[in-house]
Amino acid sequence: MGGKTSSTKLSSRIVRSIEAIGQVLARHPSKGMVIGGLAIIARGFERTTNDVDVTFSGADVSIETLLGELHSVGIEPRISDAAEFAAANQVLLVRHTASRVDLDVSRAWLSFELEAIARAEVTKIAGVSLPVARAEDLVIYKMIPWRPRDQQDVERMLLLHGATIDLSRVRRHVRELSEAIEADRLGELDTLVARLSKPAPR
Repeated sequence: MGGKTSSTKLSSRIVRSIEAIGQVLARHPSKGMVIGGLAIIARGFERTTNDVDVTFSGADVSIETLLGELHSVGIEPRISDAAEFAAANQVLLVRHTASRVDLDVSRAWLSFELEAIARAEVTKIAGVSLPVARAEDLVIYKMIPWRPRDQQDVERMLLLHGATIDLSRVRRHVRELSEAIEADRLGELDTLVARLSKPAPR
């Protein structure tokens, strides 16, 4: 995987937090990656983010291991029952103590998530080399919550990376995930793609 570089300027607080989480990700090559807003920024969309989202393979990295390694780089739970919450909800709610930046550290179990982690591309963000979800996988991730910010992120990824995105693969995963959450996200995706495909009015 190439070492692509993001040119987006981030706050010093975010940079300090990704320097810390980068050390943990480096201990688990091909088992974790950056997702969420920071990944969207890394893929070329100039927008802001106030927190950091990463994911690790649940089968390969335990909650106990994560808590210990996060602690070693100054990242601590931000709720009192973080381990119990993570066991029930598959996400550790933590905070980088020095920068006060919140991080959501999720545990991946779905075949799509594990496939996305295996496909992650090393990208330099503010000088820090991190495995980052590809634009194609970010579209799939963002199609599920489908909040206004997610819709904007998906549209931007399609506009910026449409030429390299395998829409048939995206549609397959979105269909499967839509069935799981009982929502017509595939219809939403097809509507968006059709709108973006229309020629601009003269």
